[in-house]
Amino acid sequence: MTTTFADLPLRASTIEALHAHGFTAPFAIQEMVLPIALSDGDVIGQAKTGTGKTLAFGIPLIERTIAPQDAEWEQFEHKGSPQALVVVPTRELCVQVAKDIEELAGTRGIRVLAVYGGRAFEPQIEQLQSGVEIVVGTPGRLLDLYRQGQLKLSKVARLVLDEADEMLDLGFLPDVEKIFTSTPIRQQTMLFSATMPGDIISLARRFMSQPVHIRTQDNDDESAVVSRVEQHILRAHALDKIEMLARILQADGRGPTMVFCRTKRTCQKTADDLLERGFRAAAIHGDLGQNAREKALADFKAGKSDVLVATDVAARGIDIDGITHVINYQCPEDDKTYVHRIGRTARAGAHGIGVTFVDWDDMGRWNLINQSLKLGLAEPIETYSSSDHLYTSMKIPVGSTGRMKAPTSVKQSEKPARAHTPKMKPAAARPERTERTRTRNKKFKES
Repeated sequence: MTTTFADLPLRASTIEALHAHGFTAPFAIQEMVLPIALSDGDVIGQAKTGTGKTLAFGIPLIERTIAPQDAEWEQFEHKGSPQALVVVPTRELCVQVAKDIEELAGTRGIRVLAVYGGRAFEPQIEQLQSGVEIVVGTPGRLLDLYRQGQLKLSKVARLVLDEADEMLDLGFLPDVEKIFTSTPIRQQTMLFSATMPGDIISLARRFMSQPVHIRTQDNDDESAVVSRVEQHILRAHALDKIEMLARILQADGRGPTMVFCRTKRTCQKTADDLLERGFRAAAIHGDLGQNAREKALADFKAGKSDVLVATDVAARGIDIDGITHVINYQCPEDDKTYVHRIGRTARAGAHGIGVTFVDWDDMGRWNLINQSLKLGLAEPIETYSSSDHLYTSMKIPVGSTGRMKAPTSVKQSEKPARAHTPKMKPAAARPERTERTRTRNKKFKES
């Protein structure tokens, strides 16, 4: 691209913050959205996950926000009230978006607050009362605070709906409509979604003013998977999946890996099994508390764990570069889920590997995915953890087993000493037993 952020009409502090974080030129979605968004136009942005949508709406929000250190602050009437609101479907995405916007806020003193469930109300209420310029939140917690009178939406001028299709899938559409109607002086609305189902289009028609629809995808992109992803489809037996997974995790060049499961129970069990086998694994799913979810994600980002086992809902919003392998431990429900899962790898021009385990019961589901996405992949090969082609195709070192380290045999000199037990005295040394006679003291009547 020839355009750089310095070519756009941005504040010097914003450009400096972008450069400080390694952003010099915008991605396609950013290059197309920014000119319209910076001129206060309504935007519908349609692009795949991981294409830079956060900056596409984050930069305009930062530019149009009046901050405490701006010259206009003294004459600003709504000091401390939220000026911009970003609505996201999941807690993890909420934290990620708030962090990204806060990093770009520069030195202007813009206060950004992440509002989501699973956390106590009090700290969030205290921050709202002390003053916030940009709020990022999930629909449920946003409405809870709004109904309590703690979150003032009447002064919100800019509203962003991110991952709108996921919001629809999770049943948040009524909550989103309530949030829209609670922002009467809204000057700008931006909606971002990977797909555009009918309900999302209806929502845009009701609450947006002549939006510009920007689509960075090719016409057939929804049915075409990222070409850089090397895809392997294996027909696996349910009882052998964990053994196959353990071997694949020992493949040459394997880096940070995401393992996807359909159910929360399978997700936790898989992570526990991997931990028991010596892998640095962590789980993230809906049954975990918020602290546990944030710790698992933080450990994965920091490299303390290199295998993240997740459900589809919990993984929404996890944006981590450098993931080398995505493994579908359970076959995805549909084509959208498949694209979303394997799209976690091969980002920013890197190479990635996607592996899908297809059980016998999942063959019909997989055939539909293969046909709808026009993948043209061959019939899944029946594969076991001992199959030679598994080792060859996944570059697994010969001799790898289902554990990171084979149990080492204990040398004779290293065997722990047995606990001392007193030896029995020989029969000759034992005193002779005297026969005891027993007498009954209680008399019983004869019948």
